Amino acid sequence: MKLKIALQRSGRLSDGSTGLLRKCGIGFSNGLGKLRAEAADFPLEIFFLRDDDIPDYVADGVADIGIVGENVIAENPKAVDTIEKLGFGRCRLSLAVPKGFEYSELSQLAGKKIATSYPNILREYFASRGVSADIHEISGSVEIAPSIGLADAVCDLVSSGSTLFSNGLREVETVMSSEAVLIRRRDLETEQQAILDKLLFRIRSVKAAAQNKYILLNAPVERVDEIKRLLPGMRSPSMVPLADEGWVSLHSVVSETDFWEVVDALKNAGAEGILVLSIDQMIR
Repeated sequence: MKLKIALQRSGRLSDGSTGLLRKCGIGFSNGLGKLRAEAADFPLEIFFLRDDDIPDYVADGVADIGIVGENVIAENPKAVDTIEKLGFGRCRLSLAVPKGFEYSELSQLAGKKIATSYPNILREYFASRGVSADIHEISGSVEIAPSIGLADAVCDLVSSGSTLFSNGLREVETVMSSEAVLIRRRDLETEQQAILDKLLFRIRSVKAAAQNKYILLNAPVERVDEIKRLLPGMRSPSMVPLADEGWVSLHSVVSETDFWEVVDALKNAGAEGILVLSIDQMIR
């Protein structure tokens, strides 16, 4: 038996989705516009679909699991369960107005025409804040709507904000934050769930690795206790004597978020020859 997964064929999440599977040690070929592939070394069958179609395929049981943006699930909820946030494809669904619009609060958009590809999310957002706006659903090129007179403002997905800026718009409100998530259908068989559990183990190991760095350093023996306090690692740092008497090498893992602060503290504590390596997988 194989587990069937639906991935985005092309677009914002495509590279991140295929890259995640490959980091999990799952090899497959998706070249030349293939819509279906089988993993060579894991019981996985892969479908390459339009982003908006993935929740339907999973809910209908054509696929068992899928990788999709949270924004897609929020706009058109389906009978699927979100089981893991994947840490890539991060963006935000934001309201943006022309640069000349003197915006200070949401109520200024009452009665205004808002162009968006996410009308359901936007209606709920305005309703929760007691604001009534004229929402126009359009697909693609939302950001040009104000310049052609179609709308007074837009609500669109934003990553860097450069597209909005180049079209004379500026963000004023974040409606929701989104990232890639793993979804599943609700009636998986026991054997399929067992395969999914194995896949989740690999995914979580890859995610943990991405959030940490492997660090190696040399330190004088008399400073080891002080330096060890700066290197919590997974349990405690590994320590190896060096050929030069009075020196040791310490190996540990440092959180990505604390990395630069820890490195500065290590240098001040007498650490030398600090090497930093990326981690492919991290098994807890």
